Amino acid sequence: MKQSSSFKIASKLQDYKLLIKFNLSFMVVFSALISYLLAPKVIAYDWKAILLLFTGGMLVTGSANAINQAVEKDTDAVMKRTAGRPVAAGRMSVQEALVFAVITGLAGILILLHFNFLTAILAAFSLFVYAFIYTPLKKVSSIAVLVGAVPGALPCLIGWAAGNDDLSAGGWILFALQFFWQFPHFWAIAWIAHKDYSTAGFKLLPSNEGQTKYSAIQAIIYSLLLFPVGVLPYFFGMSGIMSLLIVSLANVFMVLQCVRLYREMTIQAARRVMFSSYIYLPVVLLALLIDKIKI
Repeated sequence: MKQSSSFKIASKLQDYKLLIKFNLSFMVVFSALISYLLAPKVIAYDWKAILLLFTGGMLVTGSANAINQAVEKDTDAVMKRTAGRPVAAGRMSVQEALVFAVITGLAGILILLHFNFLTAILAAFSLFVYAFIYTPLKKVSSIAVLVGAVPGALPCLIGWAAGNDDLSAGGWILFALQFFWQFPHFWAIAWIAHKDYSTAGFKLLPSNEGQTKYSAIQAIIYSLLLFPVGVLPYFFGMSGIMSLLIVSLANVFMVLQCVRLYREMTIQAARRVMFSSYIYLPVVLLALLIDKIKI
């Protein structure tokens, strides 16, 4: 009996982990934490503040993802990669997911008020755009990727605002870096899962025909935009020459992977872009943090 109860609790916890898309949420909050630590006013690690930012960020991001899964229950159910999600699989009701989303969203925003009102309002705006604009727009037009890149990059501004109490240039530079990074990253995922997405009615690749040279060229263009953005932290005195070199090399690496996708036009090449993007972001952000210029 005890073993059965323990199994049910473990199973429920696993479902909530899937509901908030834990790995994705962690990656999002990671960028907020690095942006917070990069802010000039943060001169020493305040572990209480770091824990509050992490907790608040996870709750808000998890709330947005829970709403996303509640809204997309039927489309998730017809796609192989998402059919096992708790709401789509029927292990959790839409009502339970939405109640969870409201509680975690409000709790996360209240926690972020510990820093300042700006941080909390940015988090609330990010949640709203992701859950109520980006999510339904995915079935309408590929412009959804552009819209979704805004809440996808806002964690950098949220972290910066938490550490610096403003939206100065450094925050916008980090926002731009993560904003442009998302296009090759997300289009690689959309390329790999194109059949699944098409079945669900999602329009996510830039070409109406899907996996085309045009889509690959768009990935190249946006990866190239990382070059001018990547030099800004050095010229704005955020970080030093070593991070500039690392970021530049990472940008070359990303562009080459996108060029390879254009040349090969295969799922395998798209998978390389996807995995490269997963490596790119933590490498770039950690390089900037390690090489941060103390004012």
